[in-house]
Amino acid sequence: MGDSSSLQYVSPYAFEAMQKVDVIRLAALSDPELRLLLPCLVRMALCAPADQSQSWAQDKKLLLRLLSGVEAVNSIVALLSVDFHALEQDANKEQQLRPTDEEAEQVLQLMTSRPPATPAGVRFVSLSFCMLLAFSTLVSTPEQEQLMLMWLSWMIKEEAYFESTAGVSASFGEMLLLVAMYFHSNQLSAIIDLVCSTLGMKIVIKPSSLSRMKTIFTQEIFTEQVVTAHAVRVPVTSNLSANITGFLPIHCIYQLLRSRAFTKHKVSIKDWIYTQICETTTPLHQQLIPLIDVYINSIITPASKSSPEATNKPITEQEILKVFQGHAGENFRQNQCSKITTQLLLLYYLLSYEEALLANSKTLAAMQRKPKSYSSLLMDQIPIKFLIRQAQGLQQELGGLHSALLRLLATNYPHLCIVDDWICEEEITGTDALLRRMLMTHSAKSHSPKQLQDAFLQLQSNHTQVMQILEHLTLLCASDLIPYAEVLTANMSQLLNVSVARRLLQTVNKLWMTLNTVMPRRLWVMTVNALQPSLKLARSHKYTQNDLMIDPLIVLRCDARVLRCPPLMDITLHMLNGYLLASKAYLNSYLKETADQDIKSSPSNAMAMQGQTETMEVTREELKNALLSAQDSAAVQILLEVCLPSEDKSPEQLEIEDSLLCNLREVQCLICCLLHQMFIADPNIAKLVHFQGYPCQLLPLTVAGIPSMHICLDFIPELIAQPELEKQIFAIQLLSHLCIQYALPKSLSMARLAINVMGTLITVLTQAKRFSFFMPTLPCLVLFCQTFPPLYEDIMSLLIQIGQVCASNVATQTRDVDPIITQLLGETIVLHHKCFLLGCEKSLWKSESCIKSIV
Repeated sequence: MGDSSSLQYVSPYAFEAMQKVDVIRLAALSDPELRLLLPCLVRMALCAPADQSQSWAQDKKLLLRLLSGVEAVNSIVALLSVDFHALEQDANKEQQLRPTDEEAEQVLQLMTSRPPATPAGVRFVSLSFCMLLAFSTLVSTPEQEQLMLMWLSWMIKEEAYFESTAGVSASFGEMLLLVAMYFHSNQLSAIIDLVCSTLGMKIVIKPSSLSRMKTIFTQEIFTEQVVTAHAVRVPVTSNLSANITGFLPIHCIYQLLRSRAFTKHKVSIKDWIYTQICETTTPLHQQLIPLIDVYINSIITPASKSSPEATNKPITEQEILKVFQGHAGENFRQNQCSKITTQLLLLYYLLSYEEALLANSKTLAAMQRKPKSYSSLLMDQIPIKFLIRQAQGLQQELGGLHSALLRLLATNYPHLCIVDDWICEEEITGTDALLRRMLMTHSAKSHSPKQLQDAFLQLQSNHTQVMQILEHLTLLCASDLIPYAEVLTANMSQLLNVSVARRLLQTVNKLWMTLNTVMPRRLWVMTVNALQPSLKLARSHKYTQNDLMIDPLIVLRCDARVLRCPPLMDITLHMLNGYLLASKAYLNSYLKETADQDIKSSPSNAMAMQGQTETMEVTREELKNALLSAQDSAAVQILLEVCLPSEDKSPEQLEIEDSLLCNLREVQCLICCLLHQMFIADPNIAKLVHFQGYPCQLLPLTVAGIPSMHICLDFIPELIAQPELEKQIFAIQLLSHLCIQYALPKSLSMARLAINVMGTLITVLTQAKRFSFFMPTLPCLVLFCQTFPPLYEDIMSLLIQIGQVCASNVATQTRDVDPIITQLLGETIVLHHKCFLLGCEKSLWKSESCIKSIV
């Protein structure tokens, strides 16, 4: 920056300072250098900038001081008597540059020029188009309007050539189409946002200034029919991902779907959407999920009630299966990343479609429309759980797709969202599993399913070979185990023999649980069919997924030996829990699917139809709940029956079953864990089961083994108040064990209630019923005393009262003493002494009064 007296061009240093708006560097320039920049500096000082920060306010003050220090500026200001402050206010009011007619003509000629097909040319055309929208005053004469129309027609014609030659995915053709759709839907604010984002500046555009451009677009260039026909022919974006920015065909299709243009003009968009879904990869483009949502809505919900047939076509089952078989057409990329993205999007489409179909079932029934529902056979062939696991590992790249899939899964497939499964997945995919796979030898990978089958054929004579192969298989990841699933489940019946080693059973259980994380539904069906009793296996009777959802209790109709094999019983209980949840979802969806039957069977009168329909809905809902309750309680009762010792066992075997280290004890623990989960999920099941009752010898097991049994204290008064003597006996027996397990104030009050009820029933019951009632309930008094010593006096009084009643009955007998009364009296005396001794141990200070009361 030396002597610049003869300076006629802007120096690079000054140009860079202007380009970066570096006021400090501008202040260091000499007067001759500043003289060349005066127009720019004055404009910077007068025009309101987009930057309203405090730092720019300081820079602007420095800029004004810089201008005031230039002698030429001062001379001009003095000569014209210009008030800089007033001039700045005037500029702020005007806020726009008004070019002359000649300048406007030259700018329009520049904007409507036809650049070469390069990325820069595409960018130039996009900017010019947005400038025309932003400054509509540039087109003021019919000649200029004709010039603009010719240029827009050229853009439409050359768009495909520019995209193919320039090698860019986001071309100006999509922008033209998008603006046309915005004009048709009267979304002028969206056009203004589009212009500002493309130009990279905030411009105040009045919607009224776009009226003429709207007329040109909607009536002369892009009618709605032309827009829809042109949109379908626009090629999909290859390898669409979030890395591709700009305005793409997917934006145009999305807007047209929202406005229902395709259904209005009967243009099929299904193939375009399917092809675009197949041409996706990670990171997921943010417009794909909204596109699928609006597409589903256009399939199910008609645009108007007057034309219920005006809907789009859904993707066919054959097209969906092609993707999951790895053959989705010529445009489908076979790399794993794009394949998994396409599969996840189609899974989202299927689940969302079914949810929307159920949500709109009443509306569709009223319109007498029933869109096609995808078959259960299709859903059975899709590895839902495997895809969810893949999505979990790609959460950052998939955006909100993973959380959306989890929500849909919890609604439509609750049996695939069992908490135990998620915990098992964490263990399988954790650090320990990774270390084991790092140590995996080549032999672990070399075993084929046929080798495993051959080893199972020799299981009776040689356990070692099967054990060795299964141990190697435990080192494989879940997806690599899928080819072995059929062999593993088909040979489960051989594991029921007594000679099979426990380690082999545990290894099979471990492999099954690993497979359950990737293919649960298919695995469950194969396992249920493999564990059928020998008679059913001989008839080759095979259950389907639908059979097991309708009747989950089929799972428990297995070979009786499974009930005493803890590793296989664990698998059976897991399947039972899953199918009970699946049955609930199945019945809920069935009720919504058949909602049209209520409407069809209703009378023609509108008011009567509405009232009767609501009544039928309530009735159907109540019947469904009753069926589910009966189903759950039946499963619980069967499982409780399994906990009883086998009646056909020898005394030696029964003694083994009574020990703590036995198969029966382990099965009992597994069943108690499942019952605990069921009671926590729905406490009404616990109430229903205990009102039904079960063998009293199971009470010590259920109360001690099911942690949630404390909820039974809530309905003990209601159970004792039942008129049936058996339920009253069961309630008192249940309460006595609850008091031992939960010594709470609530238990004490319930025990007092039971003692009062027993005292009342002494005088109410007949002689025979008195014996039937008190013989099983008298031992409960001892448990009450052990838990709550303050009840000692009340219980002693009750026993004395029972003894007195028995003695009076004996005295009234003229001949032989009734053996029933004698037995009851003897039992009363024994319990009397037990309670007395117990009371003496815990309350010595009351011993004297106790003796007096006995005497």
